[in-house]
Amino acid sequence: MIHRAVLLHESIDGLNLSSGKTYFDGTLGAAGHAAEVYRRFGKDVAIIGTDRSESAVRHAEEKFKDLPGVHRFVVGNYRDMDAVLAKLGVRNVDAILLDLGISSDELEHSGRGFSFQKDEPLLMTMSEGKETITARTIVNTWKEETIADILYGYADERYARRIAKAIARARRARPIETTFDLVEIVRSAVPAAYRRGKVNPATKTFQALRIAVNDEIGALQEGMAKGLDLLANGGRMAIITFHSVEDREVKNFFRDMAKGKKAKCINKKPIAPSAEEEKENPRSRSAKLRIIEKV
Repeated sequence: MIHRAVLLHESIDGLNLSSGKTYFDGTLGAAGHAAEVYRRFGKDVAIIGTDRSESAVRHAEEKFKDLPGVHRFVVGNYRDMDAVLAKLGVRNVDAILLDLGISSDELEHSGRGFSFQKDEPLLMTMSEGKETITARTIVNTWKEETIADILYGYADERYARRIAKAIARARRARPIETTFDLVEIVRSAVPAAYRRGKVNPATKTFQALRIAVNDEIGALQEGMAKGLDLLANGGRMAIITFHSVEDREVKNFFRDMAKGKKAKCINKKPIAPSAEEEKENPRSRSAKLRIIEKV
């Protein structure tokens, strides 16, 4: 499956870039947004990017290797953007983009258990083997109550307690090793009507475990705070979220910064994909874009 950058034009338009500016992409992925910046501005805008996936960074380097201009790509977590930029000798940037969606490549080809549609080891690690915690660790060793809290807190899973109880019961018989193991446990725990719905009943469980494994909410909180600090005055940060937990964090942070006169919100309400984009790329349907400007 070809990965399509979500809200591509809306996000780059919203960053208000111009010649001589510096763009930081904290979630390179397939480098679709970075490529759009280059398409518009060429060598007149410096492009810096990071991603936890080594393959994503290699892909970006290959994509840009013969193009003139300043473009630097580093393996890392956007929560560490201050250290990344310091190593490159960059004090401030003019635009920051964080696209919090998991890429099609991660879903389809990582082999690390992000998709409930493929039978893979239950890992869900973004950084290709560097995390000490995996989804398998969580479902096999963490307390039932903690698992329930994760499912509810990170995915608003209404059947969190039932699913956690089923996980605890299943692991007493044998370890939970694969994605399909987990899918079957979830299906056994939820009501029949929930199983027959349009959305796979394991969707929220997989989302919650991925967030927990990669500390995605902690990274978002840290990344937003550091991002605002690193923006030049008048610089903008655009964040694309894909579920209510992320969007709530971004909305609250932006609101607090606006109240404190540290920034202003560019869009009062989140920008959603057009009907045309949703049709062409169904994975975009839950995306929301919020933009803030440092003052």
